[in-house]
Amino acid sequence: MSAAAIAPSARTSLLGRTNAVVKLAGALLLTVVLLLSADPVTSGTVLLGEVLLLALAGQRPLALLRRAWPVVVAALVSGWGTALLAEDSGPVLLDLGVTGISSGSVAAGAAIALRGLALALPGLMLVLTTDPTDLADGLAQTLRLPARFVLASLAALRLVGVMVSEWATLAMARRARGAGSGHGPVGALREFGGQAFTLLVQSLRRATRLSVTMEARGFGAGPRTWARVPGYSWRDAAVLTGCAAAAAAGPAVSVLLGTHRFIWA
Repeated sequence: MSAAAIAPSARTSLLGRTNAVVKLAGALLLTVVLLLSADPVTSGTVLLGEVLLLALAGQRPLALLRRAWPVVVAALVSGWGTALLAEDSGPVLLDLGVTGISSGSVAAGAAIALRGLALALPGLMLVLTTDPTDLADGLAQTLRLPARFVLASLAALRLVGVMVSEWATLAMARRARGAGSGHGPVGALREFGGQAFTLLVQSLRRATRLSVTMEARGFGAGPRTWARVPGYSWRDAAVLTGCAAAAAAGPAVSVLLGTHRFIWA
């Protein structure tokens, strides 16, 4: 997924102009509801609410999911695996000999897949529509978190884009040197492992230099002042209300249909 392809337009949208702490609170609210519920109706309803909220905010959820295809694939694979391995209950839909798929296992797999997508969507939009500096201002001034933690988190978030660019640069460099010509699944896996290890080494070196530089410049010493004060507007109230409505609608619909189930039940 290319964050750069989405971020410029996303950060000028309604969500992009919403306070970062409000978006974080909305995402956490949705996450808590999804983590506590294990039925597909709750997950599906919350996911539908998220899609509607993104559409109303001027975003394109389907385009986002197409760009974030690894998340979609992971959700589908986890749902399929759960359907195969879950305990059979209800009518058997497919008998594979060693294992089988029943209506109960399909429901469990659907719940896992839907919950995975519903959990990923708010986090993706939070990352793509939030400037790291705005998030750091909100964490430090609104939530009163320690400045050392906030500045370290800000530096880490800013390095994400650098790592994405370096991954593309490494891929081009390996191809130019003839090291990226692996064929077949084994060759592709070996190529991915070598490139990932190289990126890991470079990231650790950069993190070491950055931490020493920040410490030398006094980023972790004493009380700090902040250049910008985070503000709040009607957009923040609208976004938080929408997230709360989507979070409440999921359990409410499943309770009305008699399908609600907590994760520990």
